[in-house]
Amino acid sequence: MGKTLKELYGKYLAEFAQISHAAEKIDETEIYEEANPQTRKYLSLITKDNLLPDSHINNIENFKEFYDAVVSGGKSGVVMMDHYSNMDLPCFLDLLENSGQEWAKDFAHRIVAIAGMKLNEADPIVRALTESFTRVVIYPTRSLNAVEQSDASEEEKEAERLRARKINFAAMRAMDGCKKRGQIILVFPSGTRYRPGKPETKRGLREIDSYLRLFDLLLPVSINGSVLRFNPENPENMIMDIVVPDVVTLTAGKMIECKPFRNKILETVPADHPDPKQVTVDAVMNILEDLHNSEEK
Repeated sequence: MGKTLKELYGKYLAEFAQISHAAEKIDETEIYEEANPQTRKYLSLITKDNLLPDSHINNIENFKEFYDAVVSGGKSGVVMMDHYSNMDLPCFLDLLENSGQEWAKDFAHRIVAIAGMKLNEADPIVRALTESFTRVVIYPTRSLNAVEQSDASEEEKEAERLRARKINFAAMRAMDGCKKRGQIILVFPSGTRYRPGKPETKRGLREIDSYLRLFDLLLPVSINGSVLRFNPENPENMIMDIVVPDVVTLTAGKMIECKPFRNKILETVPADHPDPKQVTVDAVMNILEDLHNSEEK
């Protein structure tokens, strides 16, 4: 087994925590957070150390078409990307920023990631790593489900339900502001990294359907290759992930008009289907899986 992120970059991680200024506890007032350029500088060094030279972008013309529609065409845009590693977003941004295209650098600069609140609240180092990117913080359904299934009192559960509603309402307003500023939302529709042997982690979250209603355009992007792998001895701790230099490839599909795409899917859903929203999300995940598999071949 290779070395962990902590073993290889412990000196950086210690400094991360010292220069972090992100909120330790999320409420409805701490939703939109700009990237911290100081922590991003360190994370960029880690990324460059481990992206092998053949790393590249496939179908870069699809990125450009989407970018032009947002920046020049005034459309709102969301990138949906499959998720294998905690370094997926750093690699995504690094490949765009270093593609040699000025528009691609601007594309990367406009990205606002959707981040679950536990990235802020769980660990000081993870929080510092997370704040390397501009993001909108949400209260994920998975987190609320964990509370509902816990031994917490009914009063505590109701307090968390209220907190979740306030945070997610504020997040929707923050995303609306991003759209008006011409920023591009990036979301991992699975809501978590794919875990080998756990196919449920590849299933898209049903709330992703709301993004199809709220945005004009969708750019599906798959990622192949991963410079950070699960540590089987400590799979929940990001800083104990295994560092593996690798060739990383981004593959973009053709941009999709969200509302016609969603409506076309819903037209095929029987009237008595228990969860039409999940059907639309499954369609997005199938596109991402096809893109990923095409590059694997």
